[in-house]
This record gives sequence, C-alpha cells and structure tokens, in this order.
Amino acid sequence: MTSSPRALRLDAEKEASRLPPLLARAEQLAGTVLLGEHGRRRAGMGDDFWQYRPVQTGDARRMIDWRRSARSDMEFVREREWQVAQSVMLWLDTSASMRFASDKNLPEKADRARLIALSAAILLIKGGERVGVTGTALPPRRGRAQVLRLAEHFSNEQNADYGAPEARAMLPHARALFVSDFMGDIDAVKSALTKAADRGVRGVLMQVLDPAEESFPFHGRTIFESAGKTLRYETLKANDLKTRYLEKLAARKADLTHLCAVAGWQFTTHHTDASAQSALLWLHRAMEKSA
Repeated sequence: MTSSPRALRLDAEKEASRLPPLLARAEQLAGTVLLGEHGRRRAGMGDDFWQYRPVQTGDARRMIDWRRSARSDMEFVREREWQVAQSVMLWLDTSASMRFASDKNLPEKADRARLIALSAAILLIKGGERVGVTGTALPPRRGRAQVLRLAEHFSNEQNADYGAPEARAMLPHARALFVSDFMGDIDAVKSALTKAADRGVRGVLMQVLDPAEESFPFHGRTIFESAGKTLRYETLKANDLKTRYLEKLAARKADLTHLCAVAGWQFTTHHTDASAQSALLWLHRAMEKSA
C-alpha cells in the first residue's frame, strides 16, 4: 500500500526530530560548498539544453528546432545534455576505535566522520545522484527522505574495536566513499577494494585521525587501552615506543595509498583538528574526478 504524501511527510519529520544536531551541521557544512550542475556535457537524453548544431545526415526531422532554424538559412537540432544519475555507495566506520578524542576541545573521530559522510551525501543527492550504503541495509536512492535514512544509519555504533569495510552488494561502475581510521586489519581493506575494482567501482578512502595519533605525545608511565576495552598495554617509558609507532603508522598509510592506486581509488588523511569544510571540499573534488 502506498503511503499518502502527508503520511510520508510526517514520517520524515519524525525521523528528522531524532537527529537534529547531526542533520543541521551536515546541511550547514554542505551549504558552504557551491555545487554546480552535475551534467557530463555530452549529447544525449536529458532535460537541460546544451547547444544547437546544424542538421546532419541521419538526423530525424522531429529533432529539428524550427524556431531556431527560422532565424537562419540553416536547419538546427536542439541537443540536450546527457545526465545520468549515478549510484554512490558509502561505508562509515562506527566501531569503538572511532570514539577517540585526545582533547575535550576536539571532536571524536566518529563525530567528524559522520559529519563529513552525511554532508557529502547531501551534496551528491542535491547533484541528482542516488546515494546509499554498502551492503544491503540501505540501497541507493535520491531525495530528502534518503538523507534522513542515512543520518539514522550513520548514528548507529558498533562494539567491535575496529571496523572492516563492507563491500557486499556494490553496484557495478558505481562510485564509493569509505571513511574510517583504517587502524584495523589491512587485509579487510584489501579485500573490499579488490571486490570494488572487480565491479568497476571507483572511489575514495578518507582516513580520519586524531592529531595525537599522528604525533604520539606520550611520555613516562602510560596505559594504552583500546576503546572497546579488549586490549590493554602498560609501559613505563611511552616515549620509547614513539619511533616504532610512527614507523608503523607511516607503513599503514603507504599500504593504503598503494591499495588505492592499484584499485584506481584516491586516498587522503583528515585530522580532527582541521576544518571539516576543508575535508569536504577536497572530497567533493575527488568524487567528481572519480565519476
């Protein structure tokens, strides 16, 4: 049974009332990025006028724009812009490791990741694209209602220490965005990107890190504990671990960069002490390039 427009509106408002802070921030952030028309500027079946061109052999008479042709000695065809909505698949890591912030004045990695992912979804949907999540929970759709569904989906949290990219049900030749700290099993990332590449999917890996995870500002006696409380390590000389930690972090970034290069994806690292706007601007341009 099809719901009435009034029922759909009430349902949407009910869902929106649950998530006002995230939605408001995401819509405000998306509004800072000027989104142009998302046409590919190729002739084809579309709604937007592109150009007039002289009639060519093989053109049907019904294609001729007689009003434009009347102003010239030649006959012209009115070409329209080819605009095909593309599917964009999102994966957002909401595991325990993402709930880390080294300072009370910094957002948790998960909070920043949600904001960026939802803002990107809003921009893409406004550009006419269909946006969904990897897997089968939320297939790609357009419209305001889909933004609400995405906001609700992104607000869920996982108990696992680290997240693993979901690559099931990725549509062939779609685009994708994976947002995580990518501190978990690198093989899971490799598997997901391999599956994506096999389906002709191109996209972006955005690594979100707290600045302390880049600088390792720890000294003396320190207890390191995973966000999920499943891992614990105590040391009396934390500074002795700094060099090895930074080498491993650099190696992880190098691995992610290599995997993206092989799969035809793009990789970037965003730090939570940087502006979310700068990350969204970079991401917006990167997603356009991956189209």
